[in-house]
Amino acid sequence: MEIKAMELTMQQLKQNTFLKEKDKLLGFIRGRVSTLEEAEDILQDVFYQFIAGFETIDSLDRVTSWLYSVARNKIIDRYRRDASRPKRTDFSFSSSSDEDGPLTLQEILPDLDNSPESVLLKEAIWDEITEALSELPKAQREIFIQNEIEERSFRELAEEEGVSINTLLSRKRYAIMSLRKRLQRFYDDVMMDN
Repeated sequence: MEIKAMELTMQQLKQNTFLKEKDKLLGFIRGRVSTLEEAEDILQDVFYQFIAGFETIDSLDRVTSWLYSVARNKIIDRYRRDASRPKRTDFSFSSSSDEDGPLTLQEILPDLDNSPESVLLKEAIWDEITEALSELPKAQREIFIQNEIEERSFRELAEEEGVSINTLLSRKRYAIMSLRKRLQRFYDDVMMDN
């Protein structure tokens, strides 16, 4: 009888946590993804993981931070999944028009199918991007990650950091230009090997 009562209490605790946090968490997620449907999908994944992993949470005081941490990871996973299916078909960047070049990661990645060779190439490209990001100056790396991966607006970041939007745009432009050059060298190396 005591075990059944304890299970019921745990069920109520999970339900109460869900009801208490769902609107705030949905707002947090919605601010970082493009559609409400996508935000609701991620929210559902977060709460599924919450139910499945409830016993792994250190203490009840940490439930909210745990939920937001899982949400951030789900958003990043979604971004990576979407970015692995980019819209561009090649790496041909014109180095003379750096100022007018693309300003998003999506625009500089190749469009690859799901063949085994393409899957390997995608993994190699992500490794190259990760390495290139680690080599960027901190300010450029941070604005790139906050804007591209966390999908935070330049306006929000400018207010938070106390710098102009143009400064942030400039930092991101330098980051993208560096990534473009790095991916072009990578692509040239891959093409020479074939």
